[in-house]
Amino acid sequence: MSDWLRICPLEDIPRLGSRVVNNGDIDIAVFRNAEDEIFAVDDRCPHKGGPLSQGIVFDRRVTCPLHGMTIHLDTGEAAAPDKGCTHKYRVRLDKGDVYLNLG
Repeated sequence: MSDWLRICPLEDIPRLGSRVVNNGDIDIAVFRNAEDEIFAVDDRCPHKGGPLSQGIVFDRRVTCPLHGMTIHLDTGEAAAPDKGCTHKYRVRLDKGDVYLNLG
């Protein structure tokens, strides 16, 4: 059984925006940057649990809307001087569709 889940067509995620996928008790934020790169992390800032999906996306980062912590979307790590990490998921683009690996 494949761990890859089809999420949506790439066009359904706005540039510099996100889409939230619920995986049981966990919300996963799937982001699209200006270069059409796709990233996925837990939709919780490691600082105070803010919804990263509602943050500002720039380059390969997102800023938490609650307190401004910046998270690197390609690693899930907080940008210095902040410390912390949110879980990162593997994603892929195949024939215009976004897939998320839940394994």
